[in-house]
Order: sequence, then structure tokens, then C-alpha cells
Amino acid sequence: MKGSLFSSEYMVQPAAAPGMTIENAKCIKYAVNGEMLARQGAMVAYRGNLQFERKGQGVGGMLKRAVTGEGLPLMAVRGQGEAWFAHEAQNCFIVEVDPGDEFTVNGRNVLCFDASLSYRIATVKGAGIAGGGLFNSVFTGQGRLGLVCEGNPLVIPVSPQFPVYVDTDAVVGWTAGLGTSLHRSQSIGSMLRGGSGEAVQLMLQGDGYVVVRPSEATPQKAQQH
Repeated sequence: MKGSLFSSEYMVQPAAAPGMTIENAKCIKYAVNGEMLARQGAMVAYRGNLQFERKGQGVGGMLKRAVTGEGLPLMAVRGQGEAWFAHEAQNCFIVEVDPGDEFTVNGRNVLCFDASLSYRIATVKGAGIAGGGLFNSVFTGQGRLGLVCEGNPLVIPVSPQFPVYVDTDAVVGWTAGLGTSLHRSQSIGSMLRGGSGEAVQLMLQGDGYVVVRPSEATPQKAQQH
């Protein structure tokens, strides 16, 4: 078989080592040797001896997901083989989490991660149910975390002198060491999305980085995630 489709640009190669790698801009490959975790429905292909199993979140996690829509519907992938993960042709990125690190991320942006990582669903400080019920997933431990993002993300440094204000529908995640609070602005609210009244942003302060996607979640997409 010939043609540009079968060129080296698109042809996958055997994994050089176990674990997670970027296959291309829209897909992550995971060479499984044991166990890993991924969002349900994200596997697009696999080869080898692999088993897939739904993974529960526990009573607390399911309750928060039912109330807020936030959560991680996960599946465990076990065995030996290779699996490819993608979500709606969104761009894929890898975050390496080291001991002592903490990465807070919106559940809609999680694609897959090492079983060595722990996660919990937590309320964003300063943004409880009255502030829209902002819940995110907090990852700790040591391992790799695969993320998806609509478009190329913006990684913005945050310092005590320069806090950053982000749209709550556009934020992907942020690093440890950042405090959060809600910031309300009447003037900005009158200009955004052609609306009027009060707009709410998430203010991040401290030392670290915040990741923002170059689009906002529409109500329909927010419900799907």
C-alpha cells in the first residue's frame, strides 16, 4: 500500500519504554506494563494483552459529581500492550508530577495518568456552591499526567506582585503554591459576551503557573464533560 497516508509522518512505531508519550498533537500513546488510568471512552486503539475496567470514584466523589458536574469517570487499563488515547481531536500535553508537587486541573481536561499518581476532587477555595460550585481534581505523587486542551494552552506565570485573573470557564489548571479567590467586576461584566451585569473571575495569587485554554466552555459542552 502506497500514498502519503502510509508515510513515516503517520506510521506509529513500537514504544521504546513503558509509560506515556506524545504520539502526535492529538493523541497520547501509553505502553502499558501493569496498570494505568484513563477517562472512560478515551481509548481509540490498542494492541497487546490489555483489559479495561470501569473504576469507581467512591461515595464522596460520586456525590460531588452529581451536585456539581465535576468528576473523573475513569477506567483502569491493565496488562501488557500499547493503547492510544484522544478526546474530540483536542491537543494533548504531558505534565510530570514529582514528589511534593501538586497540580490542580479541571476534570474535563484529564485524559490519562500513571497509576502511581493519587487524585482527589476538591472545592476551589473561595468558590464554593455560592460561587458556582467550582470543583477540580488535585493530583499528587510521582508520575505523568496526560491532558487535553481545545487549542494551544496559555501558561501564565503568577507572582505575589502580579496575581492573574482567569475566566472560570477557560481555566485548565494551576500549580501548587497558588491561592484562589473569586473576583467580581461590574465593568468587565458589561463588556464580556455582549452581556451586562457582574462578571466573576478566578483570582490566583502566590508563586506558580496557571494554564488557560483559548476558549470558553459553552453550556452544552460543559454538560457533556
